[in-house]
Amino acid sequence: MSLPADPDPAWKRRQRSRGHVALAVVRTSSGATRVSDLAESGPLRLRLPRPEPGPLEAVLLNSAGGIACGDAFEVEAALGPATDVVLTTTAAEKIYRSDGPTTALRVALALDARAALAWLPQETILYDGARLVRRLEADLAADARLTLFEALVFGRAARGETVRSGMLHDHWRVRRGGRLVYADSLRLEGPVADRLARPAIAGGARALATLLHVAPDAEARLEEARALLAASGCEALGVEAGASAWNGLMALRLLAPEIGALRTVAARIVAGFRGRPMPRVWQT
Repeated sequence: MSLPADPDPAWKRRQRSRGHVALAVVRTSSGATRVSDLAESGPLRLRLPRPEPGPLEAVLLNSAGGIACGDAFEVEAALGPATDVVLTTTAAEKIYRSDGPTTALRVALALDARAALAWLPQETILYDGARLVRRLEADLAADARLTLFEALVFGRAARGETVRSGMLHDHWRVRRGGRLVYADSLRLEGPVADRLARPAIAGGARALATLLHVAPDAEARLEEARALLAASGCEALGVEAGASAWNGLMALRLLAPEIGALRTVAARIVAGFRGRPMPRVWQT
């Protein structure tokens, strides 16, 4: 006699990872930005390299080495008045194949008056069959400055991997002075590679990125961003890009066949736009 089928799929019995980092910073009497509170849980950690002149640099580390199906990670950053922070990651984040559950990533950023934040993580790599819901929410004071950069890669190029199927829901919401100024949602489901091949979506690109700058002078810097784009060598590297500005923000989009070329172009543009080199972890 055969045994009855297990009523629960295997993934329901697995231990799932929950990672959380909450950072708060203040400006000292000397004008430096320092950590006032830091909470960490699960495999997510924050490392603070040796202080140097300029912004406080904080580096996110996932000690698990990647994010599996059903995991949930959350990053919160609260910047006090007149603080200056750069947040980045030690390496590319990997979203592994799922056999059912969805991976959840959430980033919540809050900037007080005259605060400045550069959110510059390295790329997120989606494996074939990955299922990811990612939300980025930012709440800025009217005179705060926020520079966001995010890159997505579909499949591991070194292995010739194609993301034949999967799911990606990527939502950005930015509020300035309590008013919604930027809302962007990307939804890809089912045959992801087929959808990316469509000219109206990605034209066959496997790596894409967005640079968003929200600040009082953001619109006035559009021509500067376009000049940096023209000088970046994007055409020679096969990277398509364009910039536009409206509603107190500037947005630049990039598409490329592979992440190497996109990283090269993006690093040149971001460093030129900020007037500072990329975080050191980007260069290792």
